[in-house]
Amino acid sequence: MNRTLISIVIAFSLSACSSLGVEPWEKDQLARADMALDSEKLDLALDDHIYFSKEGSSGGRSLAGGGCGCN
Repeated sequence: MNRTLISIVIAFSLSACSSLGVEPWEKDQLARADMALDSEKLDLALDDHIYFSKEGSSGGRSLAGGGCGCN
């Protein structure tokens, strides 16, 4: 009895994640401009300011180098 109950619980817990993901009718909500990671230009400017203030370099957010030498 116990093994049957444990196996049922394990089967249900493993199948709980089977429906994760984006459905086709949900993709229009995720494609909106305000859902983009870089939608706010002021936030990007502030992030750039913080980055070059900490690193001692400006521009090229994806490039390594400058600053404390911890790269």
